[in-house]
Amino acid sequence: LSSIVFQSLPKLMHTVLIFPLGITPMSSMESKELFILFIFDQKYNLFIVPCNFSGDCWLLSAIASLTLNEKVLARVIPQNQDFGPDYAGIFHFQFWQYNEWLDIVIDDRLPTFKDRLVFLHSADLNEFWSALLEKAYAKLNGSYEALKGGSSIEAMEDFTGGVGETFEVKKAPKNFYELLQRALKRGSLVGCSIDVTSAAESEARTPTGLIKGHAYSVTGIDEVNYQEQTVRLIRVRNPWGQVEWNGAWSDNSSEWDSLSPSEKQRLHHTALDDGEFWMKFENFLSNFEKVEICNLTPDALEDNAAHKWEVSIHQGSWVRGATAGGCRNFIETFWTNPQFKLQLTEKDEGQDECTFVAALMQKNRRKLRKLGATLLTIGYAIYESPDKEEHLTKDFFRYHASRAKSKSYINLREVSDRFDLPPGDYIIVPTTYEPQQEADFCLRVFSEKRVVTKEMDGNVNIDLPEVCHQNLIKDQINH
Repeated sequence: LSSIVFQSLPKLMHTVLIFPLGITPMSSMESKELFILFIFDQKYNLFIVPCNFSGDCWLLSAIASLTLNEKVLARVIPQNQDFGPDYAGIFHFQFWQYNEWLDIVIDDRLPTFKDRLVFLHSADLNEFWSALLEKAYAKLNGSYEALKGGSSIEAMEDFTGGVGETFEVKKAPKNFYELLQRALKRGSLVGCSIDVTSAAESEARTPTGLIKGHAYSVTGIDEVNYQEQTVRLIRVRNPWGQVEWNGAWSDNSSEWDSLSPSEKQRLHHTALDDGEFWMKFENFLSNFEKVEICNLTPDALEDNAAHKWEVSIHQGSWVRGATAGGCRNFIETFWTNPQFKLQLTEKDEGQDECTFVAALMQKNRRKLRKLGATLLTIGYAIYESPDKEEHLTKDFFRYHASRAKSKSYINLREVSDRFDLPPGDYIIVPTTYEPQQEADFCLRVFSEKRVVTKEMDGNVNIDLPEVCHQNLIKDQINH
């Protein structure tokens, strides 16, 4: 385990690695049966105590959302792993990485401090699956230290193979309710949070019972007839299993008195302090500031699901002196970037346009952090395609404006946006912001209807500026 901890340990005074059975007192070997690896209640609830040392608490919301989809959960955490007679001291987990599922095997030693787990752990001290899952994820990324800082959508994608979308609630589309409704119907994982403006606000409780900087999961969306009006509701869950919204439509609010017992049962309404609560959708919009949606790929959904995303995937690289042309600001080299043709043929039902999500992900940057790698600033542009089956040249981009593009160039692992375009042929050009920056990438296109994508072939030859040429030679010598 020492290879996946920290280059320099946080100030924990004394940290030991301990086998799970030794974390809490054991009176006899017969007590082993009490230490079940995976313990859920009937709703697959997850109560995780946030960590204080590793900085990977962004995992909390992703892991909490993971428990809402039994099939996805069973893929990440293969079943029949426990401390039974065949226990061998190892566990294995599966994570998605750039269009393939990897099996990660770990031993059963966990970092502790004063006989307590140091990082993520369940509120029930007899549960170890969240700590073991975190350890496997740390191994996938190179170390616990590599998990410092991140976005929950990143882990959601690694758990599902899905594609993430992030919405600022104040700038959300007019059909945001319907968008969330469709996402949940497809089995997508949805999280939400309230931003903080300073470290002092982190985990601060608001007068309405919500917590700033805290990661919540969205578990349902529905409508009810209240006082002869249709009211839109949304169900939210706090992974701590306590501390809830106390405004309109909260567990004990008077609004529920007007609903019939059958309607309450349909909405699974309870007055328990279990961390899950309903709230009016308008109140949700005025209190939460960010919503993250992880749309699942078809293979992550039930086989008989009526709603599935179509997905196409392409792997590529930005290579200095060849295919690392930078953004459109650098017109002399922009055309050398990889180009992918997108053919939209089927309109959405009842619409005149085709909906799709384009997601550009830079690969392995977290794992390469120990070698000095950082996240590059990336984005993409979409152009209407001419009737050519070849790599487009500089003159095309000089005289044609893009039809659509990513909202911004930003140094995130993945940049994704949703688009509505008429049927036709388009060219997607994924780039780094600066030219001559090298990285591998994965481009994915998710659509509600079938689309066809392919990489455009062509020879790309450019003359590097002298300073770039000299730097390239130096890098080759250094490597």
